[in-house]
Amino acid sequence: MTQPVTRSRAEQRARDRKRLWRNIVRHRMLYLFILPCFVSLIIFSYIPMGGIVLAFKNYKYNLGIYGSPWAGFKWFNNFITSPEFWITIKNTLRITILKLAIGFPAPIILALLLNEVRHAKFKRVVQTVSYLPNFVSWVVVVQLMRALFTPYGGLINEIRKAMGYDAVFIMGLKNAFLPLVIFSDLWKNIGWGSIVYLAAITSVDTQLYEAAVIDGANHRQQVWHITIPGIMQTIGIMFIMAVGGLLNAGYDQILLLQQPANLTISQVLDTYVLQTGLKYGKFELATAIGLFKSVFSLVMVVVTNYLAQRFAEVGLW
Repeated sequence: MTQPVTRSRAEQRARDRKRLWRNIVRHRMLYLFILPCFVSLIIFSYIPMGGIVLAFKNYKYNLGIYGSPWAGFKWFNNFITSPEFWITIKNTLRITILKLAIGFPAPIILALLLNEVRHAKFKRVVQTVSYLPNFVSWVVVVQLMRALFTPYGGLINEIRKAMGYDAVFIMGLKNAFLPLVIFSDLWKNIGWGSIVYLAAITSVDTQLYEAAVIDGANHRQQVWHITIPGIMQTIGIMFIMAVGGLLNAGYDQILLLQQPANLTISQVLDTYVLQTGLKYGKFELATAIGLFKSVFSLVMVVVTNYLAQRFAEVGLW
């Protein structure tokens, strides 16, 4: 009995391989479109992984990365025991948790509101206006903010002066840094983030709404008992991915908004890596910090995915 079963399984695998190659040939143009993305992923994401070994080396310029002597976990220990460790971790977690608490539910709320709009033209205009900031680089966004908040003719300071107050450089104020970071990130990403939830809402069975109307449910009850449960799996997956980026504060935004006055609360892991590696030339330490952040993010994704699967039956795998 063992030999026929083994042969049938082998034949089934052979048939599956033939079917796979037939599908690849049939849809070859689609795979051709995917090819640049695949090549880009290999070049920019997988090949650079070979440089991770630098985190465990005492780098010597004349010997190169692989020829330099091993240092073990020296650079990880240096980072964890340094005074900058708790400062950067605290600043990073403060910013990312605020972004998560404010920025994560905002696209969901916007999507729910847009779904209730019945005027098609107005809905398209709102969607377009909310999407556009996502295509504007942080360099342009920060320059717009500086023009808005500058004490030399900026709109905000002109309003302050009209009310009898003195002009101030708002972007240089320490207390203004977090609100500027959070709300500029919200303005830039809320519209783009709502696309996923709007697409999820369209997949909710319309017969459920018809049955709810017959039962006398109003709009609020329909949203609470039908729409939100209908997109809960999408919300769970997006939350797992967001938690995985808990140490990604957004270095381009933070770097552009950093000022000497707010450096004590704006120094995050990403900017510290850039400063350590490029400004001070400590490539081993910068690589160790980056690897520490990546491992932490992976652990957070795995733990969050496990908890979501156990308590909400939602998961990435």
